[in-house]
Amino acid sequence: MIKRLLEDILKDFLFKGKTIIIYGARQVGKTTLIEQLIPDTGKKTLMLNGDEAEVRSLLTDVSSSKLKPYIADNEIIVIDEAQRIPEAGLVLKIIHDNFKDVQLIATGSSAFDLSGKINEPMTGRKFEFFLHPISFEEMTKHHGFFEEKKLLNHRLIYGYYPDVIQNQGNEQMILKSLASSFLYKDLLQLEGLKKPVLLEKILKALALQTGNEVSFNELAQLLDSDKGTIEKYINLLEKAYLIFRLNAFSKNSRNEIKKGKKIYFYDNGIRNTIIGNFLPMDARSDAGALWENFLISERQKFKIYHNLDVNSFFWRTVQQQEIDYIEEKDGHLNAFEFKLNPHKKAKIPRTFLSAYPDCDFKIITPANINDFLI
Repeated sequence: MIKRLLEDILKDFLFKGKTIIIYGARQVGKTTLIEQLIPDTGKKTLMLNGDEAEVRSLLTDVSSSKLKPYIADNEIIVIDEAQRIPEAGLVLKIIHDNFKDVQLIATGSSAFDLSGKINEPMTGRKFEFFLHPISFEEMTKHHGFFEEKKLLNHRLIYGYYPDVIQNQGNEQMILKSLASSFLYKDLLQLEGLKKPVLLEKILKALALQTGNEVSFNELAQLLDSDKGTIEKYINLLEKAYLIFRLNAFSKNSRNEIKKGKKIYFYDNGIRNTIIGNFLPMDARSDAGALWENFLISERQKFKIYHNLDVNSFFWRTVQQQEIDYIEEKDGHLNAFEFKLNPHKKAKIPRTFLSAYPDCDFKIITPANINDFLI
């Protein structure tokens, strides 16, 4: 088993008087994480799966007296896929308020659904955590830095979903199944999502624009839609943990782009599946974009698991001067350029250096990836 960084974090929050909510996309390993976590506690546990009709029936129109025989002497109650439970927030609230000695844990793959159902009932009653696909750091802890670095080109193509990692030779088949699950099982079940073809087109357009600025107006024109619909669908894709956005950094120069945004995928394998491109790195025209997506998505995982309180941006001027990635903490800036070729030089733009002279600047290549992701 590949140990997840979130496992040790969760241990510190057990039995602290709060319900633990774990969000994440489908198939990132939420259930496996719980199954690894529980035995170490030595506590008697009741596992309930919201995908099962019997469990949904049990937790519909629920009351503490109805639940008491089931909870009995269990010390931990796990509700997996809790977003499938009607009135999930009220169910969690009833268990939390009436069984004080029980540690309640809930997982959900559709955060936009689950969080909407639980936020108000569970105010002040919960700790929230996020699980993403396996990270570069987790794999280096699993089998060593040098072994993982040898697999870097493979990861850039196929990504880090657990099933992909553990089934070498079947990566493309698994990724196609995963992508279909995202598109058709989660997102398309939403009320008001009436254009599945448009959703697929948006995803493909975003995948092809990886590393470039994204304009909702331009996407609307390209896809024969309107800006509002495009923005709504992209927001849903973000809430489903498929993509995330990076906003432009701007404070000093009037030439800086102030409202720009880039959109990245949490997993390179999903991104490549959407465009149907599994060519090796040395045969790709988008190798630089894959390297950029990989580093920025892995850095987001690193920030979450290490609780780094930093803001992330990219920087660009109207004259197309650019810095790939910036982190800001307490007014201090760290700027990064990403180069797949370790021998390729990069210089910090003079406009940026003039505006932010105290910024630290670093080039990240495969040769020093550990400086950025471990």
